[in-house]
Amino acid sequence: MGKFEEILTKHWGYPEFRDLQKEIIESVAEGKDTLGLMPTGGGKSITFQVYSLSTEGICLVVTPLIALMKDQVENLNSRGIRALAIHSGMTAHEIKITLDNAVWGNYKFLYISPERIGTKRFLERVEQMNVNLITVDESHCISQWGYDFRPSYLRIAQLREILPKVPVLALTATATPKVVDDIQKRLNFSENNVLQKSFVRDNLNYLVRYEEDKHGYMLRTIAKTKGTGIVYVRSRKRTKEIAQLLKENNISADFYHAGLSNFNRSRKQNNWKSGKTRVIVATNAFGMGIDKADVRFVIHVDLPDSLEAYFQEAGRAGRDEKKAAAVLLYNKADRTKLTKNIRDKFPGQDIIKRVYNALGNYLQIAIGFGKNQTFDFNLADFCSSYNFAITTAYNSLKILERAGFLELTDELDNPGRIHFIVRRDELYKFQVANESFDTFIKLLLRSYTGVFTQYVPIDWDLLASRANTNIDTIKEYLKQLASHKIIHYIPKKKTPFIILTKERLEEKQVRIPNEHYEARKQAYEKQVEAVLRYAESTDRCRSEMLIEYFGETETTPCGTCDVCLNKKKVPLNTDDFKRYSEKIESIVKNEPCSLEDLVVQLEGDTDQILDIVRWHIDNDKLQYRVDNLLEWKK
Repeated sequence: MGKFEEILTKHWGYPEFRDLQKEIIESVAEGKDTLGLMPTGGGKSITFQVYSLSTEGICLVVTPLIALMKDQVENLNSRGIRALAIHSGMTAHEIKITLDNAVWGNYKFLYISPERIGTKRFLERVEQMNVNLITVDESHCISQWGYDFRPSYLRIAQLREILPKVPVLALTATATPKVVDDIQKRLNFSENNVLQKSFVRDNLNYLVRYEEDKHGYMLRTIAKTKGTGIVYVRSRKRTKEIAQLLKENNISADFYHAGLSNFNRSRKQNNWKSGKTRVIVATNAFGMGIDKADVRFVIHVDLPDSLEAYFQEAGRAGRDEKKAAAVLLYNKADRTKLTKNIRDKFPGQDIIKRVYNALGNYLQIAIGFGKNQTFDFNLADFCSSYNFAITTAYNSLKILERAGFLELTDELDNPGRIHFIVRRDELYKFQVANESFDTFIKLLLRSYTGVFTQYVPIDWDLLASRANTNIDTIKEYLKQLASHKIIHYIPKKKTPFIILTKERLEEKQVRIPNEHYEARKQAYEKQVEAVLRYAESTDRCRSEMLIEYFGETETTPCGTCDVCLNKKKVPLNTDDFKRYSEKIESIVKNEPCSLEDLVVQLEGDTDQILDIVRWHIDNDKLQYRVDNLLEWKK
């Protein structure tokens, strides 16, 4: 057994690696910059974790997902692997302590959100760290052509200048060929090096169903399908409504979205993963870092706005390589909704400037000030104060973020944290002199480790239970210890943050570069159009459409999607069927004609041609006019 396998077995209990994992580990072990393209659930985190544990030093992990960052740090620590995280929800003192520990504390992993990279304190400290690898998770975020571009990712290039000999491992589940090239360019790869697993999922049946009554189809399908599943929708409100509808029809279900507390998210995830809940109804916030192998179906009731997002979400079905289904429900209203979504995503530039100016007033920042400052931010209150629609304000802020004016974090649920700021001998003297605090201090020391070296999250409920008291009493004790300068105490709060990356400008000085507005809007329109093409197509294999979108050119029909199954009803091979379909379209689009004339012009076996024409009518490609002529259906 090699050293990488020994680490894998020791810490994760797996006897061998999955496809591509070891190849990626060996590539970075040779000092090569590497882009790993692995599907959702492919075990991306194992690659950098195993490598870093095999050598001296600490691994820097850049990730935009704070919830996932916290989960991975907790998971590593539970395995006896020392890990830290720095993100926007932390105080300056917390960040200082964490960076000190990263330099001198024998930690193996430091997770960091991209907006923290450009700070002076981090850049000074990172030079002192013995870094063995820079890992860029969700690396498609560095490309403006990616579906989730984040300008803060561009700062990673600064790390390369400071740590020129440290290899970079970029990881993503979904990237088009254009994005793959852009990732390597933006990360200054010494040479192109892409290790990639095929996007083909032989066990996953892709199905599109045209349904006016989506809820009825969903209920019927889930009722007759065995196993656990996910239903994706686009709004938090709909997650709750559809979960309730499922429960009313005797289907075990729960809802999930980013607005839930950490406790509720964890509880709902665990109930679903353990099988207590059969179906989880969720926004796209659900799925990151959740590895459940036996998901038998994923149903999209609402269309996502990119095939990258769809492929990633659909790919959560069938990770055990047994048969599973990914179902996309579509009707004509979806085209209207997605088209409207383009307008919502890109408000007029005059509106964006008004939002920027209102934000400065809301945060009470003077012109020329505010750079690199972090502010609590309540979007609903902001919109109410300045009479903006929430969608308009949010999307304006995201455009300002892409243009480099600010950073907007997701809503956070930060637990309370404590850090003892006195030495143990000083603490003992305090306990002797203040007997009323002695029992509570001992409770803290019994309940949590590391409180003298770092900030530790605390659980009010747990402490109240162990002390046989109420939460308010626990809070008061913590406040009193802080007032005596025994601990630093950061109360629990749930709020997003805004970080100004530039000093506040006058409204007339605000300029949104073309690449962050018009070019980005055009790219988004293409993404939406690709989704609509996928949903509306009735003559291309679903699997082929998806994997060709991601750059695989040697494709074969899957034989199991709805299109392939329909084609099997027509006694022709795929090439002949495609040839006839194109000919029918060219004839009828030019001028409607009778069925008899069409058969004559097509020249071939009459029975086969009639079957093909019937297939096109059944699949809404052809229709009869009132004068009984066939026309191409728009």
